[in-house]
Amino acid sequence: MKIIDLRSDTVTKPTEEMRRAMFSAEVGDDVYRDDPTVNKLEKMAADIIGKEDALFVPSGTFGNQLAILTHTRRGDEIIVESNSHIMMHEVGASAVIAGVQLRTVQGKNGTMNPSDVERAVRDEDIHFPNTGLICIENAHSSGAVIEIQNMKQIKELAETKNIPVHLDGARVFNAAKAIKTDVREITKYTDSVMFCLSKGLAAPIGSILAGSKSFIEKARKNRKLMGGGLRQAGIIAAAGIIALEKMVDRLDDDHDNSKYLAKELSKFDNIKVKFDRNDINMVFFELHDDIIIEEKFISEMLNRNIKINGKEDGEYRFVTNKDVNREDLKYVLEQIKDILK
Repeated sequence: MKIIDLRSDTVTKPTEEMRRAMFSAEVGDDVYRDDPTVNKLEKMAADIIGKEDALFVPSGTFGNQLAILTHTRRGDEIIVESNSHIMMHEVGASAVIAGVQLRTVQGKNGTMNPSDVERAVRDEDIHFPNTGLICIENAHSSGAVIEIQNMKQIKELAETKNIPVHLDGARVFNAAKAIKTDVREITKYTDSVMFCLSKGLAAPIGSILAGSKSFIEKARKNRKLMGGGLRQAGIIAAAGIIALEKMVDRLDDDHDNSKYLAKELSKFDNIKVKFDRNDINMVFFELHDDIIIEEKFISEMLNRNIKINGKEDGEYRFVTNKDVNREDLKYVLEQIKDILK
């Protein structure tokens, strides 16, 4: 029987077209910059995202940390939203790799108030670190999309302080689809952007870091320093090309399924859905342990061939993706009904 995996959109399997492209990919040595498939992917990505140049990297965390390392100096401080992926789910890499500390701003569903960001910027003082970077995440890992006007205000503030802005755009195409705009309308208010090929776009591996030519040239050397100098990487870059060509438009299906799932889950008396964070392909909800213990819920779902993660901060998260269709979700809902009986 099919396994229905709602843990993340990172679990998506590559399409048959991707597998064929990987099998037949023309390759070279990417460290020498002579892998034609990687070169094609990087140029395509830069054009789509509206930046001068781009760099293929192994993962989203790698891309974010490479951006931080490239923008900053050791001892700098960077501003991040308090529940951002960089803060919560990148294993303290900013301190280890770039040698920077994080200054958090409490946002609302990931959105930082520009006034709070301005207050977080350090003044010139012998006791203070330098504010080296401001990071925005859109779509936010809370499931919400940050409004473009908010990003514009933060970018304008950053320019007055001569501070670069990096976008953790792991799901930036989801954000663009959710607000029905071209992705470049989001990325134009950033100096650099990272986005993942391996989440909703369904490539098996890889992310992109994009920015100015000078930034990417520096980042290319730092990628080597971090151990990300790839050789015949065209084999995996080929899937990334298909992801950008064929998988962006179908993200609407994931969003529609997410909204359907949220609506149906809300009909259960014991489930509280967070509709204010249902902008993209994520459904967050509360189901308390006095109704069913977390470990039992996970195991009962798995017994029915449904994979889910446990709670974080008291909430479950279901993520719709290309390998989960509407009939699968109907089955999931039937099984939850049976389990909660």
